Formats: sequence, C-alpha cells, structure tokens
Amino acid sequence: MSYDAVKHLKPSEFKRLCSVQPETFAAMMLVIKQVESDKPPGRPSKLSWEDQLLMTLEYWREYRTYFHIGQSWGVNESTAYRIIRKIEDTLVSSRAFTLPGKKKLQQSDYQLEAVVVDVTETPIERPPKKQKQFYSGKKKRHTLKSQVVVNQGTGEIICTSHGKGREHDFRIFKKSKVQLREDIKFLGDKGYQGIQKLHLNSQTPKKNPKKSNLSILEKKRNRELARIRVIRENVHCKLKVFNILSERYRNRRKRFGLRFNLIAGLYNYELYLHKSLSV
Repeated sequence: MSYDAVKHLKPSEFKRLCSVQPETFAAMMLVIKQVESDKPPGRPSKLSWEDQLLMTLEYWREYRTYFHIGQSWGVNESTAYRIIRKIEDTLVSSRAFTLPGKKKLQQSDYQLEAVVVDVTETPIERPPKKQKQFYSGKKKRHTLKSQVVVNQGTGEIICTSHGKGREHDFRIFKKSKVQLREDIKFLGDKGYQGIQKLHLNSQTPKKNPKKSNLSILEKKRNRELARIRVIRENVHCKLKVFNILSERYRNRRKRFGLRFNLIAGLYNYELYLHKSLSV
C-alpha cells in the first residue's frame, strides 16, 4: 500500500477506498505540510506525508487494529499509533476542518431557519469501572452518545456534544448549553418533549395519549415532521461510513470527541466542495 499506487484511481474509487474525495485529500495534505514546515526538522519518517495521511484515513475507514495497519504499511504497531495520532493532532491544531460552533446559533448575521437535533450512539468496550453510566437501555450495550445539530436547509453540521450511554438525549442537550435565536426553529424527536420550555419555536412529534389514539391530523403532522427530520439520518449515514464511529470503539474514550468532530468537519468540507463543483 502506498499513495503512489492509489493516486491514479478514479475519484469514485478513491472515495470508496478512504471515504474522502481526492480534492479533500489534497486540502488535508496542504494543511499538514504547512503545519509541519513550521516545526524543527527531526528524524525523517519511513513513510511520506501522503502515505501517513492515507494510513490515518484507512484506520478511520476500516478501523483495524494498529498491528494490522502497521503490517499493511511495513511498520510496527507503535509506529502506526504515533503516525495516526500525529496526523490527527496536526489536522485539529490547524483548525482548517473545524465546525461552525454553537455560538453561530446566536449570531444575527448567520443565515439559518431551522435546525434538526438528534443523538447517535457508538458502542464501546465494557468499562472496568462505572459500567452503569455507559449502559444504554436502548442499545442494550455500553455506548457513547453524540448529539449532532444540523442545519435543516443545507445539511451542514453546526456543532456536536457527547455524553455517556445512560444519559437521556434531552439531558445531553441541556448540558451542551446550546442556545438558539428566537427565529430559529428547533426540530427534535420524542426524546425532546418539554423543549418548548427552553425554546418556544420548537416542534416535536405528538405522543399517543393514554388509553387513546392520535387523530388523523396529528398522525399527518408527525409524518410531515419525520419527513423534514430525515436529513439527520443522512448525516449519520455519511459519518458512520468511517467504521471508527460505527463499530465498537476500542480506544481511549477521551479521544472519541476529537475524532468525531474532525470527521464531521471533513463531512462539512465535502458538502460545500460538492456544491461548488456542481455550480
């Protein structure tokens, strides 16, 4: 495996290999070389910068162990770990692929009509301590929760927040301290019942009343809301193409949020890249 062996692939095949477009890969390489050029030179690596980035993308995409990744690239396990961690830290420190952030939701000049808020779960290894905090009653396993706030019109991820599997979705929202302008509409699922007390311009599905059924009009409104909110499933699908977010997470939990936000930033970059190319 090497970048020289895959750089001539068709864009669709390159996307299938490492889950990013060639243009995104080139932008990431430019950032890495700019950041690393400012650092004092050290011992040269066996792999080029292109190969190191490709290794990192392969790790996110396939989520094999460091041992198996190292064997594919002809380096030992610890070297593969250091390379992947270095590339991740470089991309994060550059701030080239950061999310807009929750402060944007309060700025008057930020064009936004409605946001869709939803939580996705990623399974983790069973913790040796405080297991109940991570046990998800919905998934029946230990998980980490990730709240994603999405621009309903464009599909852009605005901000994220993370919690433990036992935490309720609404509790994670309140803990994240996301505040919306009054004119921005909040669209959530049944887990956000009571959001109207925090944000009047909100809409959630109507629950079945006790010993009764929803009216035809109420069912129609629920279906219409589900149709509008389906964009959050599309976003989750794009993010979980990277198996590191969909399969059982084996690494330290402290680094999960960093990787999730970095992959979300790449998703946003490709979202606007696609729009610019289609114009």
